[in-house]
Amino acid sequence: MHKNHWTKVGQVKRAGVLVPLFSVYSKNSIGIGDFSDLRLLADWCAGTANSILQLLPMNEVGPTSCPYDAVSSFALEPAYISLRDISCASHKDAKRSIEELQGLFLPGKTHVDYRIKTAKIELLRRIYLLSEKDLDSKDFRKFESENSYWLNDFALFKVLKSRNGGKPWYEWAKVYRDRDEKALQSFAKVNKEGIIFEKWVQWIAFTQFAQAKKTAASKGVFIKGDLPILISRDSADVWANPGFFKLDFAAGAPPDMYCAKGQRWGMPTYDWEKIASDGYRYVKEKLKYAGNFYDILRIDHVVGLFRIWSIPYDDAAENEGLNGIFDPKDEALWGSHGRQLLSVILESTNMLLCAEDLGMIPNACPEALKEMAVPGNEVQRWVKDWSGTHDFLGPKKYRQLAVSMLSTHDTTNWAAWWENETGTVDEALFLRKCAERGIDYEKVNKELFDPALSGRGRLRWRATINSEDVFLNIMGKPRSELADFLDIYLNTYNEKEKLWADLGFKGAMKEKSSPGLLEQALKLTLDSESVFAINTLVDYMYLDNIIKGDPYLYRINRPGTVSPDNWSLTIPIEIEKFPGLKICKKIKEIIKSSGRA
Repeated sequence: MHKNHWTKVGQVKRAGVLVPLFSVYSKNSIGIGDFSDLRLLADWCAGTANSILQLLPMNEVGPTSCPYDAVSSFALEPAYISLRDISCASHKDAKRSIEELQGLFLPGKTHVDYRIKTAKIELLRRIYLLSEKDLDSKDFRKFESENSYWLNDFALFKVLKSRNGGKPWYEWAKVYRDRDEKALQSFAKVNKEGIIFEKWVQWIAFTQFAQAKKTAASKGVFIKGDLPILISRDSADVWANPGFFKLDFAAGAPPDMYCAKGQRWGMPTYDWEKIASDGYRYVKEKLKYAGNFYDILRIDHVVGLFRIWSIPYDDAAENEGLNGIFDPKDEALWGSHGRQLLSVILESTNMLLCAEDLGMIPNACPEALKEMAVPGNEVQRWVKDWSGTHDFLGPKKYRQLAVSMLSTHDTTNWAAWWENETGTVDEALFLRKCAERGIDYEKVNKELFDPALSGRGRLRWRATINSEDVFLNIMGKPRSELADFLDIYLNTYNEKEKLWADLGFKGAMKEKSSPGLLEQALKLTLDSESVFAINTLVDYMYLDNIIKGDPYLYRINRPGTVSPDNWSLTIPIEIEKFPGLKICKKIKEIIKSSGRA
């Protein structure tokens, strides 16, 4: 079923690299990577035998800069526009301003300074005034016409938000908040120029991104995009179609062994019945627009199509995800609900779909993905026999219909995981479970865990806790009351030593990561049965000493936190230097030897 979606990409093994565009820069970049840099990245991918370039969502972001909490499911992030590639930017005044702006936002810092977005938009306004011919062009008019479903509302939303001092739409005057037609028409008439500017910005972004896709295709590189399952509460989508959303709820994830209180993301959940009543046009239009830029599309949090963790919007923030419920409530509906939505998506696009199927997954989800030939994810640190031997699975036991990888944008990089998390327990989770069970945490903590090897919220087992009996004796409760504790113990004790042996190393296990250790880990994902193996650029960079300092600090996002360090990490060298790195030969070798070239 739906296997024709494989026609374009082909059912062959491929390797790829995940590169957040904000994490790279070139000599021509101004404060952040831009659409023109995708052409350089495609060159590098082709030169290292990677045939997939995966991006994080490219939608316009809000104040937290989180691409999974975007202000539109359609509009592209204007910070990624290449100013030099705009036709009228060759005007001498524009040229001088571009050079001055680059001097103010020099690349090479560890994190993006997102003030560049405001500065770029200010300069875009000046360039826009030189672009009268562009506004009369057939291409611009065609863009307006073909994207009227979302573009008019988005442009109006942006100008209204600006005129309201950046306040969220639900704090605007009632006539604008509730979309009084006469008030909106009057506002649009007075603010016509600002609305056209917003459309022009999106047209420029559209043109540059679509051209980058063509360039990548000419080099045999497929671009893999990312479709966030949710959208910001303060977004053009929600303002334009409030009936499509359950605004009394905030989406998140239930508690698990990695997040003791679960997660609260804050975005509203969908009212799928209302969306279905419009023939799913909202979904179909999103896919249609994304198809201009991507060959492959990752469906973020695909299990949310089957059931999503819904937290009452007015629940106290400190509870995070503890007090949520699944929607739909009836587990018997999850399978049919997810299959229906997946079918709509598959039938509405010729992009190859992949799915992020991590976390607590009901059986209906992997069954549907397999039936519909949609690859899931295999993250090496979690590919284990969780309830049997508790060992890591070898590469031949990875799912064939999957994308294998060492890390994701939400995890530590592999080196940081190896040094800080392997063989450990989440301290907050262990503490909460002890409190629930009436176990003296301070007492058992001293006996079970090695303080010298614990830290950063993770507890490392003492080597002496070498059997279930020893563990149970210290816990002081009968086995029948400690099934969940025992499961945690069996899946984490000696985990690091096990993986050391699985990677083919002899002798005493080394606590610190190294290029040789990482190379073996990368080979594991590349040698796996999975049809695709896509690793992060950060993990590839650790094949050499390109990234200095503590790897734990070098991550893209820490889930459940809002920080300027999230969604802003940059690689410490410009893209033009990538081809000259020693690691390029190594990457090409291990990809070729895996049969993915």
